Amino acid sequence: MTIDGTGDPLLTDEQRAVVRLPAKARTLVTAGPGAGKTHTLVCRVQALVTADDLGTGEILVLTFSRSAVRELRERLARAGEATRHVRVTTFDSWALEVLEEVAADIDWRARPFDDRVRAAADVVADASRAPEWLAELRHVVIDEVQDLVGERRGLVEVLLDAYDFGFTIVGDPAQAIHGYQSTDDAERAEAGGFFLRWLRRTFVDELVELSLTRNFRARTGEAGCVLSSADALRSCDTLPAALRAHENLRTALAGLMDFGDVSVPFIRESLLDTGVTTAVLCRTNGEALLISEWLHAAAVPHQLRRAAQERAAPPWTTELLRGPGGAGPLTKERFTELLPSLPLGTSDGQPEALWRALKSVAGDRSGRTLAPARLRDALAGGRLPDELTAQAAHPLVVSTYHRAKGLEFDRVLVVDPGEPTGGGTPDAADVADLARALYVAMTRPRDELYRLVLPPSARPDVNGVRAVRRDPVTRRWARFGPRKWQRLGLELRAGDIHTALPGGAHLVAADATKVQDVLRAVVSAGDPLELIRLDSVPEDHTALLAPGYALRHEEGVIGVTSTGFRGDLYRFLRQYAGYRPRNWPRRITGLRLDTIESVAGERGAAARPDFGPHDVWLAPRVVGIGRFHYDERDRGPDGTADRDSHQRDR
Repeated sequence: MTIDGTGDPLLTDEQRAVVRLPAKARTLVTAGPGAGKTHTLVCRVQALVTADDLGTGEILVLTFSRSAVRELRERLARAGEATRHVRVTTFDSWALEVLEEVAADIDWRARPFDDRVRAAADVVADASRAPEWLAELRHVVIDEVQDLVGERRGLVEVLLDAYDFGFTIVGDPAQAIHGYQSTDDAERAEAGGFFLRWLRRTFVDELVELSLTRNFRARTGEAGCVLSSADALRSCDTLPAALRAHENLRTALAGLMDFGDVSVPFIRESLLDTGVTTAVLCRTNGEALLISEWLHAAAVPHQLRRAAQERAAPPWTTELLRGPGGAGPLTKERFTELLPSLPLGTSDGQPEALWRALKSVAGDRSGRTLAPARLRDALAGGRLPDELTAQAAHPLVVSTYHRAKGLEFDRVLVVDPGEPTGGGTPDAADVADLARALYVAMTRPRDELYRLVLPPSARPDVNGVRAVRRDPVTRRWARFGPRKWQRLGLELRAGDIHTALPGGAHLVAADATKVQDVLRAVVSAGDPLELIRLDSVPEDHTALLAPGYALRHEEGVIGVTSTGFRGDLYRFLRQYAGYRPRNWPRRITGLRLDTIESVAGERGAAARPDFGPHDVWLAPRVVGIGRFHYDERDRGPDGTADRDSHQRDR
């Protein structure tokens, strides 16, 4: 059996057993990494629509991540018109949809995540309040069930318990890496076991359990070298078992070939081969930032993978709203005419997909035109669909183990995570999470799997001191010196550049129109940037704000820091409660451009016709762990802020 017109491979007997179950069946499927899970689910949905005659409104597909939603939607669309309109969403988005339908007068997006999910569970459990379409569901598909913990788990349990429909639930406890989101130690230790035990107990006489065991991803023995560890990872709920599983994976990693020194020309050239997709995977985002610095120093282009919530609107949405398409309703025909003039980048060649994505948030009731004002509101509210905000593909990706979940590459380089002890007695659940995360990392390759030994410059430890670590106050990655008072640098991230006004129109004397031209046509991802202190914007000890900083590219100033960054910089340099920092870095270097994004500023803020009617513009997003540079009078022999100056401030 194949999906019509897609050329996807034939189903295995295991997959066919899942796909051909009747719609009323209640099924739990254990699917290991690379087991063709997505293909099986798409075939399952297609069979529900064609063989069981279910309408698309009678099927709901829930999954954990936006990337999984995007892939399932794309695959279902390719499968044909019959499955294109099946509802596929994350647990979080679905909870919000339920709440906004029954209580639209409440600003649910402003509520804490757990509160929203808990409120949605209460609505789903109450038939008198629940949306009517819930009672019309005949089959629910739930993906990545191993990551259901806490409030999400409670929501799904209520849904399955309150309504009479069939379901297909898929997951793999060996890949449960989000247990840290639960505050229940027992739940974390069981890696999804709480939900699975509830499922088996609740549907004891009905549940059909199946497995997908064949791995389609690993094309070499090397790439599949840790697949046999799955059973141990699914049951490592004690500290000895977790430590043993983690150490076995590290032993397997140590037995792999070292990728080598990137400074060696032929090794560097292998990373420049765009015909091979490569991932460099490490334990923490701090390590990923250091590895990115190292690769930039070696002139190796790459992409630093963002967290799922760090969404960036593409630059072409600004061009669309500021150009001829932003004046009034936009038809599909006019949108198609405008496409060649828009900086689509990797979205080029997908006009149908782009139109559908835009229409989902800005379409009028007829579905034939886009309302630019609605598109602007979606941009301002962070509601652009994932199809528009996802990171573009890149041949070389630097990522944490966690952020690589669900991805696959031709070649993977894994950095040894080290011992899990952290200097004390480890927690069983923490060690189990680390082991499963390492397993996820080591099961991403199709062909080549290497260990990567980092040079000292790319390691967070210097001479036994954790020189790069997460600052407990700001929760940013930061650089520290060997002395307790030494603070040498701070991470820049999304939200650190002021966007309410366009670059050049706030705190600095620059031509905002020219800044937009530079952002549009000159700067590129990976370009070096630095922050320069603005003497005209001093610190504010009452508001606990550091001075303002201008963001400078080699072409000139392209932005200024936000109050959020100024507040965190103040807190980072504050030695103790009541301490008033006086010595501020003159420059902060070591930063890079992550991307150029479209942003919606304050209404009427620009007050300039060349910015169009919707107050949208381009803004830089910065990444990196900056390095502090001080004025000569404040600098000690090591280049950091002089200790005596700190003492004088006491």
